[in-house]
Amino acid sequence: MKTIISKISVCLTVVLLLAGCTKLNEKILDESSAGGQTEKETAEGFIAPVYATLPNLFLHTNYLAVQEISTDEAILPYRGGTDWGDNGIYIALHSHNFGTTDAPGRNTWNFLTQGISRCVSAISVLPTSSFASAKTFLAEAKAMRAYYSMVMLDVFGVVFIKENPNDFSRVARGTEAYEYIRNEFLAAEPDLASDVTHGRLSKEAVWGLLARLYLNAAIYRDVYGAPAFQREDMNKVIEYTDKIIASGKYALSPEYFAIFDDNNNTNKEIIFAVDQRADLNGHNRMAYFSLSGDQFPLPEYVAANGTDGPAITSDFYRTWVNAYTPADPAVDPRFFKDNLKIKPGSGDTCIPAAQFNINRGILRGQQYGLIRRSGAFVKCANGDMLVSKLAHDTRNRPDLPVNFTEQVDFSTAGSNYPSGYRVSKYEFSRKSVSGRNFGEANIVILRLADIYLMRAEAKLRANNDAPAALADVNTVRAARTARTAPPALTTINLDLLFRERGFELYWECLRRTDMIRFGKYEDSWTEKSNTDKQKRIFPIPQTAIDGASNVPGYLVQNPGY
Repeated sequence: MKTIISKISVCLTVVLLLAGCTKLNEKILDESSAGGQTEKETAEGFIAPVYATLPNLFLHTNYLAVQEISTDEAILPYRGGTDWGDNGIYIALHSHNFGTTDAPGRNTWNFLTQGISRCVSAISVLPTSSFASAKTFLAEAKAMRAYYSMVMLDVFGVVFIKENPNDFSRVARGTEAYEYIRNEFLAAEPDLASDVTHGRLSKEAVWGLLARLYLNAAIYRDVYGAPAFQREDMNKVIEYTDKIIASGKYALSPEYFAIFDDNNNTNKEIIFAVDQRADLNGHNRMAYFSLSGDQFPLPEYVAANGTDGPAITSDFYRTWVNAYTPADPAVDPRFFKDNLKIKPGSGDTCIPAAQFNINRGILRGQQYGLIRRSGAFVKCANGDMLVSKLAHDTRNRPDLPVNFTEQVDFSTAGSNYPSGYRVSKYEFSRKSVSGRNFGEANIVILRLADIYLMRAEAKLRANNDAPAALADVNTVRAARTARTAPPALTTINLDLLFRERGFELYWECLRRTDMIRFGKYEDSWTEKSNTDKQKRIFPIPQTAIDGASNVPGYLVQNPGY
């Protein structure tokens, strides 16, 4: 490859965190250049940044907050009147009063536009590469541009179309935006590989993203209207999910929480994920965000703890209770995994450090764990780790037990540190020195269970084929055999399927999209009573509006903001 200077004219909407239109000069070096890069190194140097945006997009206060805290699934109050106040942005997020300057939306926008910018750079250069895998890399860059654009359409109702790097991006909404994304996926699919890790977009991963796109097509075409689901779209969902299942490449995980473990890069249920293996310096925010500041999951690291962040709402918890009464929801192995095996009311327990693992799933009631005193963990006489009842020592409240309650809201009682049942879905990474960084669990974007559930939904919406839909749902349930599988359902409809998606996919950045598609996003829950349909999508950040103000009429704010 000869040395190329690609002068790429890009707008705010496709440039890394910039606030105006500018020229971005990308210089690519060949084997004879000063940098001495080979064709392979040059090609990899353009495809790697395309994926490198994903960990930041999936930070706890960005896309996860947008997709979960804005729903009936999660709530983040002003903890104890001292923590997570953040000028009320999480209270506004949950109650649908979010504004144009709030960080969760702004950061999500910035990382999406950053990802698109990097895709544009790769797409402009890779066609000239002689590296053997450049054609596959080019297809991945195009498919990733479609993925970032799909998320942007889902969250903000807009996409930016740019075919030539020197062109000015065109803003598209509604049907035009949907068709653009669909055509981009379809154009990339033939040149994608099937033998890549789930940290890269494979042919099968794009089939799954196409299924997700078709499933939401009615919303994306008319975000404020009553969804008009078309049989043709649902048949395409069935077609692509059929292809993934028939490929035989993927398998449902017998242990549900193994999907979210540190070593999940080998888990066969995952189709596409944020790659966070050890050499990539990933983050552990998905694991630490909901835990108490007095939960210390790692005997090796006394500074690794939680942050007293969001809890599940009582509304979401009640869906589990109502589904399993008179049994406890823990009969469903997706709800809870008891690793500590400590009975309520137990006294101190001694557990070898190598065998200490915190519980997983939805955490309720009095919590037990490692006791930290004077910067060190207390040990038993035999050298094992002392495990005892936890109190809020890090909050200077040793009189306040870490006893998670069902009540969580914006009242004084509901905002206290113990309020709300917590989520421990992702394994707290064994190498996370601070609890925040060095996470090694790949963050799931698409997995086989969702493929079955999307197919079930499409079968119901296409022709009300309840028997086939029920079979798909029960296939997922029956697969969780590492412990006792949840009982099979005997009937299915759209409301029950929505509930089932909540049980299977909680904390996976899908709830907001699901609620809109199932017509439940304008419902009331916990501290949310706003029924404004215009809140289905987020405002374009004010920084983006200001940055594009030199081009009148170019970037128009969404209605209602």
